Amino acid sequence: MSSPRPLLVLGTTAFSAEIADVATSAGYDVAGFVEDRDRSRCEMPFHDRPVHWIDDVSALAPTHEAVCGIGTTQRSIFANEAAEHGLRFATVLHPTAHVSPTAVLGEGTIVGAASVVGAYTRIGRHVMLNRGCLVGHHTEIGDYVSLQSGANIAGSCRIGEATFVAMSAVVLDHLTIGASSVVAAGAVVVQDVPDHVQVVGVPARVVKTGIESR
Repeated sequence: MSSPRPLLVLGTTAFSAEIADVATSAGYDVAGFVEDRDRSRCEMPFHDRPVHWIDDVSALAPTHEAVCGIGTTQRSIFANEAAEHGLRFATVLHPTAHVSPTAVLGEGTIVGAASVVGAYTRIGRHVMLNRGCLVGHHTEIGDYVSLQSGANIAGSCRIGEATFVAMSAVVLDHLTIGASSVVAAGAVVVQDVPDHVQVVGVPARVVKTGIESR
């Protein structure tokens, strides 16, 4: 990556600070953070960087890019708000991650340390692959999906939009996980999962329906 534009991280949480660290390792100049809920947080620096109120970032849009530092799949709200102010989004890869040259990553996606993305995989916009995630070949990951640390998605899978796959969960090959669902930590998915449900256990079973991810 050569001379990326200065980067703004959306969010002012501990997770946002971690995303700033990933971006710095990837060669970005993290120029500050963006807040959209509590304007008083803009009065003090966060991790030695300025905090900008969301309505003020239009002036920075021509010269800066952004990435969403929100761990929940509802980061779509913040990302859409930033886009309305003209911000464009970077795709951030930690230098220890491996992404196949045949894979396609959408804007705003973050691939964390020691994560691996296999051949001919398609990953949507604003997807979070936390530390040590594995995504197999020919798999499709929808927009705003969160794969938490150690999640392992096998080959030829489909993960629906805004689904949350928690730490160390495993999804076996050729399976589909529906949109806005939650796969609990350590779960092992051995059959398709519908939209808007939570699954837990080994093998994973549905324990809640009608949810909106997290």
